[in-house]
Amino acid sequence: MNDYTIPANTHIGHVHLKVANLERALAFYTDLLGFEITTMYGDQAAFISAGGYHHHIGLNTWHSKDAPPASPRGVGLYHTAIVYPTRKDLAQIFDRLRKANYPLTGASDHGVSEAIYLDDPDGNGVELYWDRPKELWPQKEDGSLEMYTRPIDLTSLLNELTV
Repeated sequence: MNDYTIPANTHIGHVHLKVANLERALAFYTDLLGFEITTMYGDQAAFISAGGYHHHIGLNTWHSKDAPPASPRGVGLYHTAIVYPTRKDLAQIFDRLRKANYPLTGASDHGVSEAIYLDDPDGNGVELYWDRPKELWPQKEDGSLEMYTRPIDLTSLLNELTV
């Protein structure tokens, strides 16, 4: 049954989230994170993107209007990961979150990437990160990736803004 490998250029196209309050979710994803609305479905759903793509994130209240957050101990989406093109871009969103006093749930250096973690207003986890160039990814002696979770140097990250 292992005779199939997914094509190398395959990628995740979008994530679609159930939210309790569309207006509140849009304030987070568009006003704070900077995504652009590409289309609205009345007051029940919105599709948002970066750079003019049809949508990277869908938000809807079809089955979740005014619902409480999902249980952190239940099955479901752990987080949505949003990759930024450069470390400076990650520094800019980190600075924006810091100035807005938006609470973070974590910040880590994973060797292959650096990441900032937070929750959206519905308690959905969000990872904002940038990938280091592939040639800098740490490897084990057997050639496999050596990913880890270490503290990120947030001062160094913010210094990207002055370079």
